[in-house]
Amino acid sequence: MHPSNNSSPKLLDQVRGKIRLKHYSIRTEQAYVDWIKRYILHFGKRHPRELGAAEVEQFLTYLAVEGKVAASTQNQAKSALLFLYKEVLGVELPWLDKVERAKAPRRLPVVLAVEEVQQVLARLSGTHHLVVSLLYGTGMRILEVLRLRVKDVDFARGEILIRDGKGFKDRVTMLPQVLVKPLREHLKKVKVLHEQDLAAGYGSVYLPYALQRKYPNANREWGWQYVFPSARLSTDPRDGEAGQARRHHVQDQAIQRAVRQAVVDAGIAKHATPHTFRHSFATHLLEGGYDIRTVQELLGHSDVSTTMMYTHVLNKGARGVSSPLDNLL
Repeated sequence: MHPSNNSSPKLLDQVRGKIRLKHYSIRTEQAYVDWIKRYILHFGKRHPRELGAAEVEQFLTYLAVEGKVAASTQNQAKSALLFLYKEVLGVELPWLDKVERAKAPRRLPVVLAVEEVQQVLARLSGTHHLVVSLLYGTGMRILEVLRLRVKDVDFARGEILIRDGKGFKDRVTMLPQVLVKPLREHLKKVKVLHEQDLAAGYGSVYLPYALQRKYPNANREWGWQYVFPSARLSTDPRDGEAGQARRHHVQDQAIQRAVRQAVVDAGIAKHATPHTFRHSFATHLLEGGYDIRTVQELLGHSDVSTTMMYTHVLNKGARGVSSPLDNLL
């Protein structure tokens, strides 16, 4: 029997275990496992220990030339293979550092004008309207909004605590005053739903890291519930078939579809996504006179140079320079 027939499933289990040990997200886990599967299948189910730099470079080249994948996709595949060899197989891999990293093209972010934001919001309702309003009003990423817990919304201080943002960093952003009332009304409905779940023998929610062992009853407490829970109960894919049915948060795909349709209905000829509202938040703050460091802190950027890209899309022309033609006329 070929050794890969037995070793491949065990290898993927090792990958999942190491990813969970490092507290990577479920999406990173799914992406890495998928790329490692594709890598193994590409070379006829040979074990990765039998492969080396030539095969890795060949696979990444295949993705770019034959698969015509974007640079970011190719780099994700490389990161998955780097994780496999370094973290799972414990292989010294100076050769992998020599594999050229695809250069992603630098593009300016898509930004909506204030009027365009109003037009899109006017075509959204219910949870979709509230989520997108938070995206634009706080600068959060879509998953940061959807993963919000009830206890992280501080109405008294007018703040929202964002836990485990990009780079596993916590930060604080403002709670727009205009959203206080609709958010309170929304949470009243969520609490009724949670109480119904408890009465039916459910009501638990996923807790990160080892909090479930440290606080055995916390997963049923109101404060730990998602602000935007799903309409259906489901099991966590990390728990397998034996997992307990819980209420996860709303899926980001639903928000993406709603935004896409609202943009089309508004007749806006821009490729706007939920993330566009984060870009618009930053740009409009800079246009309003707020300093770059304040915007950097609110966005959670570790380097101010990342925040600087928004200075290139301000409504004062390219790089804030007036055209000589305007001065002439």
